[in-house]
Amino acid sequence: MIDTVHKDWVSLIPKTLLEWTKNGDITQELGVLWQQLRVLCLIPFMKFAVYVCLTMSVMLFIEPVYMAIVVLFVKLTGRKPEKRYKWEELKDDVETGNSNYPMVLVQIPMYNEKEVYQLSIGAACALSWPSDRIIIQVLDDSTDPIVKDLVEVECQQWASKGINIKYQIRSNREGYKAGALKEGLKHKYVDMCEFVAIFDADFQPDPDFLYKSIPYFVHNPEIGLVQARWKFVNANTCLMTRVQQMSLNYHFKVEQEVGSSAYAFFGFNGTAGIWRIVALKEAGGWKDRTTVEDMDLSVRASLKGWKFVYVGAIMVKSELPSTFKAFRFQQHRWSCGPANLFRKMVMEIIKSQRVSLWKKVHVIYSFFFVRKIVAHTGTFLFYCVVIPTCVFFPEIVIPKWALLYIPAIITILNALETPRSMHLVVFWVLFENVMSMHRTKGTLIGLFEAGGRVNEWVVTEKIGDALLKSKENNGPAIKSSKKSRYSNFRERLSLLELGMGTYILMCACYDVVFGKYWLFIYLFGQTIAFYVTGFGYVGTLSSHS
Repeated sequence: MIDTVHKDWVSLIPKTLLEWTKNGDITQELGVLWQQLRVLCLIPFMKFAVYVCLTMSVMLFIEPVYMAIVVLFVKLTGRKPEKRYKWEELKDDVETGNSNYPMVLVQIPMYNEKEVYQLSIGAACALSWPSDRIIIQVLDDSTDPIVKDLVEVECQQWASKGINIKYQIRSNREGYKAGALKEGLKHKYVDMCEFVAIFDADFQPDPDFLYKSIPYFVHNPEIGLVQARWKFVNANTCLMTRVQQMSLNYHFKVEQEVGSSAYAFFGFNGTAGIWRIVALKEAGGWKDRTTVEDMDLSVRASLKGWKFVYVGAIMVKSELPSTFKAFRFQQHRWSCGPANLFRKMVMEIIKSQRVSLWKKVHVIYSFFFVRKIVAHTGTFLFYCVVIPTCVFFPEIVIPKWALLYIPAIITILNALETPRSMHLVVFWVLFENVMSMHRTKGTLIGLFEAGGRVNEWVVTEKIGDALLKSKENNGPAIKSSKKSRYSNFRERLSLLELGMGTYILMCACYDVVFGKYWLFIYLFGQTIAFYVTGFGYVGTLSSHS
């Protein structure tokens, strides 16, 4: 029986392989097969991958250079928003009284925001605007009863001071933030309001915010949105917040400025902005079909012909994620949502009759395709996969302009908007490459609606003034953890980063021994960046640990 089975098994083995084994040439023949596989499959595939990455690199290079030219033109010509549009300060009228000021609704959506609810509510209630022409609406979706009680008491205290503040809750969290904002607009008292200002729970507008922004609406009926710039109160908390500041400063000072001045379109940032309620309703209101309800509304309103204005001179204090876990969840939402929205709206944008071809090209190609898809996937594939893998294929030569010149120019253009952090550009590049892995994952999930995370919404953890108070008291920056050190260490581990870092380390070591282009210098640096994030040594510890 055993002999029969053995004979049957041997019969399945190719005769050539048996002959190689008998002759002792199997190693040599396998080497020949490997060389054929390299020549016929692997090298052509790698050349194609390099070609695709070079194409995406050129696309990513043209975009910031073009935007830099536009921003320079705007600065040289003095095309500030108040010059492109009519802007006159609103003044008191003795005869009409406060009716000269439009009615404004201020919405503050929040969810278990124990650390920051007082800051946001206090800032909104301190806005300088006639008290009978403003309504503060706190939309509390908190599930923690203690937090709900604290927020309600805070609202009652401001109401006792004469502030027209409404505390609104829902029986469920359907639609998350979009659902809360949509539900808030259904109340009867909202019918008397012309504009709605939106501030997330960690945002603190200055008292003159409305005086600076509302005149754009009053004198320009075609404007549907006024967006202010974010100012980060915790940018110096850690190295991770410093590099976040670099990226977001570029987004606001360049991307939003170009969209506003050249196309009168950009993506609403979800907070620190004011909508004309008529424009919001004409666009179809808030929808929860993606995790970027703000961008969704922006595109729909733009397709209806409404113009947007970005005013960089108006800055609103906000908080950056200071823990890597919180930042990673945020970046997943910010990459998955736009890709999913692009999938849902690309044909609607193409068929729109009220938008010029110029704006369609900007929205589809520049706003969505290059910035939201190519920027993430191209960065990860080229700098974390293709370049490291090419060390195994000396036949493939990546042009110097793609390895050095294009990345250097893009990096400099980004860093110029945050000159105080110019010395951090190397870490910024390496950290952005690490994050491109998560952004690419989110982009693919959103683009193909794969997996259950396409509509995942995780509220970004906030610290509020806890860090400031701890410094004033000379105490620790975070709450001490009651968990074991091993448990904390295990929770901070990220296998994706560690796995990617290990692969790049292997490529770097191979390049040291067999390479000839000194790529190992970059590869070792990228390995360190992946390991630092993989072991959780970036950002601060969670205050809820």
